[in-house]
Amino acid sequence: MFTHAICRKPGPDAGQGITTAGLGAPDARLLLHQHAAYVETLRGLGLEVEVLEPLPGHPDAYFVEDPALVFPELAVVTRPGTQARRGEAAALEPVLAGRRPLARIEAPGTLEGGDVLVAGRTVLVGLSERTSAEGAAQLARILAPHGYAVVTVPVAAGLHFKSSVGHLGGDTLLVAPAFAGRPELAGFRQLRVDPAEAYAANTLWINGSLLMPAGHPRTRALLEPLGLPIATLDVSEIRKMDGGLTCLSLRL
Repeated sequence: MFTHAICRKPGPDAGQGITTAGLGAPDARLLLHQHAAYVETLRGLGLEVEVLEPLPGHPDAYFVEDPALVFPELAVVTRPGTQARRGEAAALEPVLAGRRPLARIEAPGTLEGGDVLVAGRTVLVGLSERTSAEGAAQLARILAPHGYAVVTVPVAAGLHFKSSVGHLGGDTLLVAPAFAGRPELAGFRQLRVDPAEAYAANTLWINGSLLMPAGHPRTRALLEPLGLPIATLDVSEIRKMDGGLTCLSLRL
């Protein structure tokens, strides 16, 4: 059960971040509005949300889930695969230090939270351009004493694993076509997103409620039989920077 969340407000340079989306530059005012709506949605679900100020010189820093992972037992400061983002991890250390014991991913390993999906005691780690096998192996060693099993999944395309696979609680995953039927996911119930709505695979489960991106009616129809409350959020400007709902917060 999550009780808290950590978010970071987008800075004035947010449109200068790393993106492969090809959707143009975000509207700065609309981006702030969408981020604020996300924070208020978390608060509406009963979470106490700490909103950090923008991090100068780090336009992607509002994607707070990439440079850190939070588990009930500890927090892991990651080592992002892009050199320009490693200062974000250092900036989060003092924020997390008062909440959890800290562990760190060390060189030469790289790991970003967008590639890490936690489903109970199973931790699925996508091996991508941002997350290496060494980074995944370090995470496995860090988590093993706490009873977690790390399973690696190759990410052939797309920025992060969680861009294509979302956790809906329990043993249920929301899966984009590229990952449907992957052997590493065989132990999970899989709901397959329509290819035209692959972006909606990044749906966020919080305490029995679902947050999904607006504009994906087929995915909503797929989710409604689960009987969970569903909130839809406009994340058009966040999407332009390769972002999604999961990467905008650290849930504790």
